[in-house]
Amino acid sequence: MKTHPFLKRIARLAIWLIAGVFVLAIAGAVYQLIATQSDKTNYLDLPVHFLHGNGELAILALLSAPHEGAVTYGGTTSGEPLPEHYRPAYRSTAQQLQVDEQPLLARWPKTLRLEIEGLGVVLFCHATPRSETEIFTRLTPAERLAPLLDGLGVSALVCGHTHMQFERQVGRMRVVNAGSVGEPYGAPGSYWRLLGPDVQLRQAPYDLALAAERLGATAYPGVQAFIQGMLHPPSEGEMLELFTPWELK
Repeated sequence: MKTHPFLKRIARLAIWLIAGVFVLAIAGAVYQLIATQSDKTNYLDLPVHFLHGNGELAILALLSAPHEGAVTYGGTTSGEPLPEHYRPAYRSTAQQLQVDEQPLLARWPKTLRLEIEGLGVVLFCHATPRSETEIFTRLTPAERLAPLLDGLGVSALVCGHTHMQFERQVGRMRVVNAGSVGEPYGAPGSYWRLLGPDVQLRQAPYDLALAAERLGATAYPGVQAFIQGMLHPPSEGEMLELFTPWELK
């Protein structure tokens, strides 16, 4: 699942289903409040796996560069530098990370394989198995996806990145986008998937007004724009049109 940025809410979702949840996999995009939220899953009595997304790797690139002008990775699909209006949020996150949190973030893998009852071996990644910035959607032609999936040796692929939940079949493989917990496109809410013995689409409503109030009380850069996106997200149709020029060729 993509989190943007409510790890505490994810933890609560898992607790609600604790009798049936044995592993929690968080596939990147937790960079926005990682410095203040990184301990929120510690009280869960189950394994939690974090994966790198483009945001985490962009934060690490910023932290490792001698100065901001020397940063060569922005986590963008085009490979171009991060647009200026996104940079304050990345700077703020990098500044808040504690000394011992940077190596922890750096150790996260890009992919994860788990054996899940009823599904077999499932591969988790942020965007695609080979890249954390590539884009594909439920409309991307299967012939473009097939080369990415051949030879993986898994029965299902779970990804995120585009903030839109879907499931589709590509050849013999199930391809699942888990959606976004904190910043979905489409209807507001928290979107995720429960795996095993089948794939279950999950969507959990929450108190949007309270979330907006609490977010508004923070100093997070661009918080008002984020709140508006949370309360009134763009439609799936709008985002599919926006992503089309950037999807896999």
